[in-house]
Amino acid sequence: MAREDVLVSTQWLAEHLDAPDVVVVDASWYLPAQGRDGVAEYAARRIPGAVHFNIDAIKDTASSLPHMLPAADEFAKAVGALGIGDGMRIVVYDGLGFFAAPRVRWTFKIFGARDVVILDGGFPKWLAEGRPVEEDAPQRPEPRSFTARLDNSAVADAEDVARAVASKAVQVVDARAADRFRGEAPEPRPGLKSGHIPGSLNLPSSQLVSDGRLKEAEEIVSLFRDAGVDLDKPSIMSCGSGVSAVILSTALETIGKPAKAIYDGSWSEWGMGERPVATGPAKS
Repeated sequence: MAREDVLVSTQWLAEHLDAPDVVVVDASWYLPAQGRDGVAEYAARRIPGAVHFNIDAIKDTASSLPHMLPAADEFAKAVGALGIGDGMRIVVYDGLGFFAAPRVRWTFKIFGARDVVILDGGFPKWLAEGRPVEEDAPQRPEPRSFTARLDNSAVADAEDVARAVASKAVQVVDARAADRFRGEAPEPRPGLKSGHIPGSLNLPSSQLVSDGRLKEAEEIVSLFRDAGVDLDKPSIMSCGSGVSAVILSTALETIGKPAKAIYDGSWSEWGMGERPVATGPAKS
């Protein structure tokens, strides 16, 4: 997997907006502290023809954890209703450039979509270049058929993570900010402990992004190595709720070192209850 297999340029999208096999997906979603509303922003303006994938709606509604993956049949029903069908090229973007789009791309990929890319620079770059936007009420798309089969090997649960840190055969890498990882800052979600999974490493996802764009390969390699990550060893990515973890795994894809899995429950699951918690810097 190379960078061009993950990212597509704004120029390419502008030239292919009307292609019948291309669907544009607005994946905008924000943390509470960011004070923005992805659903409202999509309703106000969007790339022409884009549909909105709301990770707080297309999720496992039976889980108390935030935006956990839905069952395959529920995913197929939801994205089919968005006009997304088998064999289409799916171009995902978000309002920050490179934040929620990786999570939505990953979700499509693990449910079987073959051709899913992220718009390089996202909506900020599209706007900065003066490209067209749509401000009328979104049109209801024509439903399509999407065949969904979940790749369970790409999703880790708490037991998988516990085995990984116990055996040290698989690295666990946390994408949260360093002060949250060390337990020096409170968690934004109530009821969660502060700290990190014992034995895990820390690479804040924000370090991999500059001006809404994923950094280049040389910087990505350097950042992972500086965080103590062995790029030749399998890894499970974690974060607060399974979103920014995918920024890390997507960065690894672009340098040909894909992660083993995403811990879908992430700290929202691990940080509650009686699971062990460590504080301070990562220990090798």
